[in-house]
Amino acid sequence: MSKNYVIGFPRIGEQRELKKALESYWANKSDVNTLEKTANDLKIRHWEYQKNAGIEYISSNDFSFYDNMLDMAVTLGAVPKRFQDLTGHELYFSMARGNKEAVAMEMTKWFNTNYHYIVPELSLQDSYKLNATKIISEYKQAKEHGIKTKINIIGPLTFLGLSKRVDGADTYELYTKILPIYVELLQEIAKLDDFITVQIDEPIFVKDLDTKVLSLIKPTYDTLATVASNIKIAVVSYFENSCEASKILVHTPIWALGLDFLHGVENFDSLALIAASNKTLIAGVIDGRNIWKNDIEKTVNLLNKIALHVNTENILISSSCSLLHVPFSLQYEEKMDAEIKNWLSYGREKLSEIALVSQLFFHGKKSLNKNQMTALQENIIANNTRKSSKLIHDTKVQKRVNNITKLEREGKYEERIQIQKEKLQYLPLATTTIGSFPQTPEIRHARREFKNGNLDEKNYTDEMKKYIDDCVAFQEECSLEVLVHGEPERNDMVEYFGEQLQGYGFSQNGWVQSYGSRCVKPPFIYGDISRPKAMTVDWITYAQSKTDKIMKGMLTGPVTILNWSFVRDDMPRGEVSKQIALGICDEVDDLQKAGIKIIQVDEAAFKEGYPLRKTKIKAYEDWAVRDFKLSVSSAKKETQIHTHMCYSEFNDIIATIEAMDADVISIETARSGNELLKIFAKVGYKQEVGPGVYDIHSPRIPSVEDIVKQIRLLLEVLPKEQLWINPDCGLKTRKWQEVKSSLKNMVEAVTIVRNELNVK
Repeated sequence: MSKNYVIGFPRIGEQRELKKALESYWANKSDVNTLEKTANDLKIRHWEYQKNAGIEYISSNDFSFYDNMLDMAVTLGAVPKRFQDLTGHELYFSMARGNKEAVAMEMTKWFNTNYHYIVPELSLQDSYKLNATKIISEYKQAKEHGIKTKINIIGPLTFLGLSKRVDGADTYELYTKILPIYVELLQEIAKLDDFITVQIDEPIFVKDLDTKVLSLIKPTYDTLATVASNIKIAVVSYFENSCEASKILVHTPIWALGLDFLHGVENFDSLALIAASNKTLIAGVIDGRNIWKNDIEKTVNLLNKIALHVNTENILISSSCSLLHVPFSLQYEEKMDAEIKNWLSYGREKLSEIALVSQLFFHGKKSLNKNQMTALQENIIANNTRKSSKLIHDTKVQKRVNNITKLEREGKYEERIQIQKEKLQYLPLATTTIGSFPQTPEIRHARREFKNGNLDEKNYTDEMKKYIDDCVAFQEECSLEVLVHGEPERNDMVEYFGEQLQGYGFSQNGWVQSYGSRCVKPPFIYGDISRPKAMTVDWITYAQSKTDKIMKGMLTGPVTILNWSFVRDDMPRGEVSKQIALGICDEVDDLQKAGIKIIQVDEAAFKEGYPLRKTKIKAYEDWAVRDFKLSVSSAKKETQIHTHMCYSEFNDIIATIEAMDADVISIETARSGNELLKIFAKVGYKQEVGPGVYDIHSPRIPSVEDIVKQIRLLLEVLPKEQLWINPDCGLKTRKWQEVKSSLKNMVEAVTIVRNELNVK
């Protein structure tokens, strides 16, 4: 046997086949049979890739049409009342995306990744009922193709911990209603085969858990691990250490624990207990979150240290987490610099690394065949050449970083905002958008043709300017007050900047799922970062020339650029962030010198970079706040600095947001009413806030009445003088028809509320 294990595998497809099938289905261009066929083809192909690579434990039920937490909610019958009249795909996609009658369920980040999950909504009044159709059918489908899979499910304590109660109360009060459904599910799974492995994902265990949750671990797994004698249960966690949970789990009848030894080195502290319990250890030693080629010899040494505590017979070699978080395959990277490409490893390549590490660790170098020995030698050479490459180090960048003297902008907020209001002359409840407008097929085509050399620079620029003209004209037509240029030139809010920074690399096909059909193509940082020239000034100043209204400059902040990139692993993340911050600082200065009066420096991913353990948070906050402030340190007092944050629970970071000292922050609140905003009022937040008044992740067009109601809710929390009105997030993924109607309704709603408040 191979004695190896993969936590989970990407499902979007190597050419984003699932994305295309989903969007075709949603647009009524194809039927459900076509969608199902695409899904089935992908599942079979992905199982075969893993089997052919020599992986022993392959997953079923890691596939999803949208999200695994949503799948688990449907499996448990946790369907909100507003969707309970629906069935099948209509029910499923309405929960995820909303429909004409009902808003979608809330969505937020999956721990500290850029993946988003659908937040289950629970109520004490709900009745839960098992629907195991998907899980059972996928297992049978794999078996029909000669592959016996382990079955992946989200664990009950993680499911409850990541859900929300409709009344805001404790979700764990539903434990006694949810656990019996899990028991019933395992009873159904037990009927499928003589012997079955069930992987129960409990990533909530890597967080700082209170006593109540810790007290539920033993009864939960005493119960689940004894449901059926033919089921062996592996409890898997990732992204950090889960030492507290491991101390409890070793005293339950589970078969195995899956631990991340790359992002949770403290898991070493649990090895003696695991060894004493004779549990199997699923050792996460191949990085499932980054794209750098594994150092095979270093990994084998790590495993040898683990083996000092745990018998090798009880060790399985695994990815540190699901490979969902890395691109699919290097196979299609035909334009990448050959030297840099040789340093990388995507999902399929990581399968080969797991297989090679397994062979080398369990059977030694003498057991390697010719191809395996060649692969090992190539791995050693690739890692050595990366360390010494001239592409990595830039002494000018290092010297500038070491000589920084100005770390923040001049003037206190109270002084700045008075100057800004005198110069900018905006009303309370000022209207704007977050930045991007719809990316039309024509725009994408023009960008692609330009990048491929089939469209010259003049024609490309003319095409982009035509879009900007139309975008500015529409914003003026619907009476928005602070405008944006729409970002037609930007493929992605991070990749666009990365393409213009030294030290960044790019892929043709390095797509990673963010949510549903939404994929991003993160750039990667391989060397020291610098900005050779201005990145946005020409586009923003052109847009400003087309209007007398204020045009916002749009930049991505250093922490988000870092968190949404694959980051070099040979220096601390905070030092990489500081290099990026200096580049953004130069861009802010160039924009204001060009006459741009408001500059938005988005930190959409600021919260997702937070460590999962409280003891590590301060170190992150120290350099993250430092680098945001460094990035805007060139701004004059009269230049208004905005920022934007996505999907963030702000209660625990509000002091940090205050420390960032932006003049205006916009946040996503449409799916959660005014709850997120209350913390700003509670702490006496001084700066201005733009809470999103409608959800841009749903195709649903909000009515004027809907938005009026939302604004009134906001006014219950903060005064009108402190509020801006804007959508939840950027509009690039929406269609123009949706955007135009929604923004017109938003402006009309503001007019109604202003009249009520006698604002002129």
